[in-house]
Amino acid sequence: MKQKILDILKSSEGYVSGEKISSLTGISRAAVWKHIKSLKNAGYEISSVTNRGYRLVSSPDLIDADEIKKRLDTEFIGNKIYVYDETDSTNERAKAHSADSEGAVFIAEVQNGGKGSHGRGWVSPRGTGVWLSVLLKPDAAPSEISQITLVAGLSVCKTVGMGAGIKWPNDVVIGSKKVCGILTEMSAEIDMVNYVVCGIGINVNTEGFDSEIAHRATSMYIESGEKYERNEIAARLLNNFEHYYKKFLAEGLKAVLDEYRESCVTLGRDVSVIFKKETVAGKAVDVDENGALVVETADGVIRVTSGEVSVRGIYGYV
Repeated sequence: MKQKILDILKSSEGYVSGEKISSLTGISRAAVWKHIKSLKNAGYEISSVTNRGYRLVSSPDLIDADEIKKRLDTEFIGNKIYVYDETDSTNERAKAHSADSEGAVFIAEVQNGGKGSHGRGWVSPRGTGVWLSVLLKPDAAPSEISQITLVAGLSVCKTVGMGAGIKWPNDVVIGSKKVCGILTEMSAEIDMVNYVVCGIGINVNTEGFDSEIAHRATSMYIESGEKYERNEIAARLLNNFEHYYKKFLAEGLKAVLDEYRESCVTLGRDVSVIFKKETVAGKAVDVDENGALVVETADGVIRVTSGEVSVRGIYGYV
């Protein structure tokens, strides 16, 4: 009911009387007043004038499932949206709801246990970013699941704009700084995937970072000087994700690979690859149809499917 009253206020250009809201909602004027008070407590600025009614002055930037859903143009991504004020990590919430249908989305205002790649923590403060996970159940071999990370990276690039690019395989950067991290996890058996959780964290309205990460982290706000409505960014991301994910399901990674290559800032650069406790230097020349990074080294061409890749000019690698 509170959402219905909020929708009435948002659709009105001026004041709406308590009597009219009562008529439209089928509740008493006293109940209307209680819901208005609740909306004010949630951060909505609502002007109240005797004999005129109520007018919405401004809305807080709160993650709201209904606000996201009305912007979606998807078949199944976002069929359910779970919103958490605070949680350990949205990936963990998705795993806990793994029996849900494909496309369920889990999004939080705050994560206190967010994870990045290689077990690193992911900072996700309140009111600044889009921290979400999508539950997927692809008909794919376990060996193909890492490719979904590339699909997600491309989706984020299209969402963020501003010349964002992908540092292979799972970071989205603007210039030399990271604006988004992606963590894909799965539950699988030898030849069958039970489910996949794709976690995406975008720094949207973050105004600054701690000194230890400020040299390698940025946000959409820092890069543009503009604040963004996070529900709009979340919906845009989910629309883009379904677009590319459906292509991936139909034709495999090759269906999106050309676009991925165009967005991949790793290609054409000198890289340092750390895997199996060894460091190999070379030049990144391609991403193949399995999602592997193709690197030309002094000893020949190698294909990198895992490990840590440092790219010259990004995150301080010079």
